[in-house]
Amino acid sequence: MIKHRLWTIGTAGTLLVVPFLVFSWLPLPAAPAEAQSGPAAATLNPSAIVLARATAKKPKGPPGPPPSEGHLPPRVPFTAAEDAASIIPGMPDARFWADSQTDFKNALPQQPGPWLILSSGGSDGAFGAGLIVGLTAGGKRPDYPVVTGVSTGALMAPFAFAGPRYDDALRDAYTTITAADIFEAGSSTGESFVNSWPLRDFIAKEMTPALLADIAAEYGKGRRLFVVTSDIDSQRSVVWNMGAIAAHGGDDALKLFRSVLLASASIPGGFPPVLIEVEANGKRFQEMHVDGGLGGQFFVAPAALMSPVGDYKLPATQLYIVVNTSLERFFKVVDRFAPEILTQSIGMAVPVDTRLMIDRTYVVAKRGGVVFNVATIPPSFNMPSKGAFDPNYMKALFQVGFDQGRSTTPFSSEPPPYPGESGSQSSQIEKTGVNR
Repeated sequence: MIKHRLWTIGTAGTLLVVPFLVFSWLPLPAAPAEAQSGPAAATLNPSAIVLARATAKKPKGPPGPPPSEGHLPPRVPFTAAEDAASIIPGMPDARFWADSQTDFKNALPQQPGPWLILSSGGSDGAFGAGLIVGLTAGGKRPDYPVVTGVSTGALMAPFAFAGPRYDDALRDAYTTITAADIFEAGSSTGESFVNSWPLRDFIAKEMTPALLADIAAEYGKGRRLFVVTSDIDSQRSVVWNMGAIAAHGGDDALKLFRSVLLASASIPGGFPPVLIEVEANGKRFQEMHVDGGLGGQFFVAPAALMSPVGDYKLPATQLYIVVNTSLERFFKVVDRFAPEILTQSIGMAVPVDTRLMIDRTYVVAKRGGVVFNVATIPPSFNMPSKGAFDPNYMKALFQVGFDQGRSTTPFSSEPPPYPGESGSQSSQIEKTGVNR
């Protein structure tokens, strides 16, 4: 399987992406002599080419001047106790801490039913988008009482929650975008190495007042849409009750809804964090929120409830987990050069973390008699990517997801098998050119 593995938003290795982004667009020091010889020399820093292409595209609109680097306004100080007690002004039901068992249980719908769980994965979210649209085409898509999303899963979750009438919008969101729709390189904000104003504007265009009204209507029927961000001040994950936010209506709700989605997909250090105003004991301050993937590749329930030695039973009838990242291994002789080492390390860490989460969820589902289903990118997918958010790659992956969703077996009832011994086929797949 040949794929570009670096460009995923919301992974266990997001912090490793930060220094790589520095190497990607700042002038590079000369590589060691042994790294400059041979075929690898021409493709040593493929992401620099990708980012150059991204900035070559004419911006669709002015990003608004960010504060000059080094001159960002100071933040209002606050304590851990104030943060723990904070709420969104005027919207006390907008969110809860992801580790709060009581708040989680209180936020769940009354009616049982199947849950849809959408993982992180960046541009590989095209797989999940295709799968959802394919489920519609195959007549196998229920109205999920609970939909959760992390990072790229958060971006597709509103469409999935609102229903099949948004399938065309979901398809376009994952088959027509380019890197220029996600970030502007060479534009440091003082908080990040690239500027994510294109993603901010893209979210604003897609998350319309009409979509929020439809989400609010489904919330009124008892269904729940949860999106996860990471509050790095407290080092805690936050679950946002997006239906409750939509139900409040008005400009403030629309702004918060969009800000939460942007935060859930913002690589810390790579993309600017999202500051969200909160209130505690009459004091207002701003929390700093980043990628929801820091707390896990997907969200089912608070970690304590997901303990394999606990006795909690999920109040779902089925779990449908959509994994938007490859679980395969990729062989490459790594150059003694920081970007190469970081890229290969991320490629190793993310599948391990994702598999562990899948395994734990399987155990918890079986404990409670919940039917377990998981969909993953098939190992046979071998479309090469030419860089970050390559439209041709995403279209091909969307089609793979669509075909799988429309098939007779879109999900597996067991976790995907682990790669075999070191001589197995998956470990012998090599990454070449920009597909590293």
